[in-house]
Amino acid sequence: MPDQDRPEGDRIAKLLARAGVASRREVERMIEAGRVARNGETVRTPATFLTGLNGITVDGKPVSRPERTRLFAFHKPVGLLTAERDFSGRPTIYDALRNALPKDAPRLMPVGRLDLNTEGLLLMTNDGEFKRMLELPSSEVPRTYRARTFGDISQDQLEALMDGVEIDGMRYGPIDANMERRTGANQWIEVTLTEGKNREVRRVLEHLGLQVSRLIRTAYGPFGLSELRRGQAQEIPKEHVERFRSSLK
Repeated sequence: MPDQDRPEGDRIAKLLARAGVASRREVERMIEAGRVARNGETVRTPATFLTGLNGITVDGKPVSRPERTRLFAFHKPVGLLTAERDFSGRPTIYDALRNALPKDAPRLMPVGRLDLNTEGLLLMTNDGEFKRMLELPSSEVPRTYRARTFGDISQDQLEALMDGVEIDGMRYGPIDANMERRTGANQWIEVTLTEGKNREVRRVLEHLGLQVSRLIRTAYGPFGLSELRRGQAQEIPKEHVERFRSSLK
């Protein structure tokens, strides 16, 4: 039996995120700033339940009905911010995506972030709810990186990361790290994790006494860089997206 005390429909932030307006958290900030209205009346709280988006506007513009979930793979180069804009004028991923995406591409949001000096696979989606599912640690979506490092390290030390590690009061969960190849004090290390905390790979490897000179994300869930060149983007087939979505926890 449905809960009689629960309002009908979904929270407005969830519906707007699904429609690709922004992530749920960003929508909540928009509501706080008075940018969202319903039939001309400013929405005051994200705890507003709706069965649809009729009459909803953002910055005075009607919100379109959500289109199907679309997912793109983008090979982010070093030197681009994972942000929509930068007030100091530094280039962002959107500067590169203008030329990389097809003409019919919807407004896209990054799944997670890659810092300025990290390159590799960045997934982009028009669905804020799907983005959230992919980012949540509880979904346990693996992210894989290759790190070029300098310093003395053993495979045993890397394998100990499977027990997790605490650095400056921050607890990191299990990390699967393996030596790929070594030349003197330089080595490539493959790292797979499911949490994706801010600068996690760099912080953990530096904690082990290594200097990270290059960091590349090679995969996010079942999606990999493959032959995608730096600065290029391509859409992931609908059936692959739906199959993956149905497998998420």
